[in-house]
Amino acid sequence: MVEDSVLNIGKFLSIVKLVAFSPFKSAQSALENANAISEGILHEDLRLLLETYLPAKKKKTVLGISDAKIGAAVQEELGYSCQTGGVVAEVTRGIRLHFHTLVKGLTAQSASKAQLGLGHSYSRAKVKFNVNRVDNMIIQSISLLDQLDKDINTFSMRVREWYGYHFPELIKIASENYTYCRLAKFIGNRKELSEEKLEGMEEIVMDGAKAQAILDASRSSMGMDISPIDLINIASFSRRVISLSEYRKELQEYLRSKMSQVAPSLSALIGEVVGARLISHAGSLTNLAKYPASTVQILGAEKALFRALKTRGNTPKYGLIFHSTFIGRAGAKNKGRISRYLANKCTIASRIDCFSEVPTSVFGDKLREQVEERLAFYETGEPPRKKVDVMKEAVVEASEVAAEIKRKLEKKEKKRRKREKKQLEALAAAAAEETEDSVLETTMEAEENETPAKKKKKRKRQQQEEEETGPDENGLIDEALSSKKKKKLAPAEPPQAEKKKKKKKVKVEAEDD
Repeated sequence: MVEDSVLNIGKFLSIVKLVAFSPFKSAQSALENANAISEGILHEDLRLLLETYLPAKKKKTVLGISDAKIGAAVQEELGYSCQTGGVVAEVTRGIRLHFHTLVKGLTAQSASKAQLGLGHSYSRAKVKFNVNRVDNMIIQSISLLDQLDKDINTFSMRVREWYGYHFPELIKIASENYTYCRLAKFIGNRKELSEEKLEGMEEIVMDGAKAQAILDASRSSMGMDISPIDLINIASFSRRVISLSEYRKELQEYLRSKMSQVAPSLSALIGEVVGARLISHAGSLTNLAKYPASTVQILGAEKALFRALKTRGNTPKYGLIFHSTFIGRAGAKNKGRISRYLANKCTIASRIDCFSEVPTSVFGDKLREQVEERLAFYETGEPPRKKVDVMKEAVVEASEVAAEIKRKLEKKEKKRRKREKKQLEALAAAAAEETEDSVLETTMEAEENETPAKKKKKRKRQQQEEEETGPDENGLIDEALSSKKKKKLAPAEPPQAEKKKKKKKVKVEAEDD
């Protein structure tokens, strides 16, 4: 009945009723909820919705959830019995189909846009926070390293064959490809080789006797003459091979540093190149950590394994781990035993690297010591240490290393914060200076732009304000100063007028007497 009513909105609404709907507050909140559901974690928003609207009687309530992981999380944390299969899938399909009609104010177009945006954000976040994203660099590096080895060998053989027409004796003296290409580029025409170039050859060969042997062989060589154009082409090709060889060395250093960051224990145990090949063959460090020791032992020898199973022959004892030094050092009868033991330790190291928070090579060094002790036990019979004791020592050392790394990170963080604070202060000071300069410029421009009429109006306004407020101290001082100035500026009285005044005073005094 549910399947028939899913497509018909009338029938579906008679079965399903919307009780509560809680929209996401933002796109970030929606992405966090989607990530939590994909990981099988009960998000706080979902918990709040369920606790608010579900009935208090948990035993009688059955909750239908389409995802089994989130259903298990709800059942474990909230105590409601959850159902994930059967009718629940059809009901959720109907809710998705008629969701825009169930929720008021939501159209099908806006719902599809929101779904598309969330889908893009979720995919972007998954690509960004990919667990295997660091492993990809190691996988690409080791693949490129193997390809470079093949290419350098092929090109070096081509240089040997090409330059061998002119100087065939050089092949026996300089057997290494890189050295041969450098000598071919340095010597050029063997007839022009003299004792002046002996020091340069010694630097390349790192042996005075070999350099002298090359000089002697060039004088009595059976090679054919070669034109200058051919020599230029040989030198150019040799230069390319030399540059490829130097790039290979840089790539190996890069791989070594990357392995020490991603899988320090595995690289300390079995070496950077073999460890990188194991990760590359497994697909990622996580996949390698999931493999049992028996799979790691024959990893890389799948063809031999299936051929042995098909023909009912002996199965291979080792795969990629054969390139480690331990199996080569073991005796013929102990190769299978040491490869099994080494595969066991490689599995432990890969799991430690994959799931530890602070990467450290302490466990790898301890596991390597155990393999060395096991080799010595096979050869001499000396009993190795117990695994429990070794791991206790490793845990103590690893905790010390982790504490030291945390201290360094905290120091770096403090320095970064101080630097940011100084930068912000400098920016704030510069902004304040800019604002002050701009204010001064605007006031200056305003004063310059003022017309004489405006200036007169301003003066009148100031005078009116002074009259309204009354004379203050400054005004009294100004009046006193102005009166003094008037006295000084007044003309002096003539001497005759002074005499008349004195006479008048004398007469007045005589009358009084």
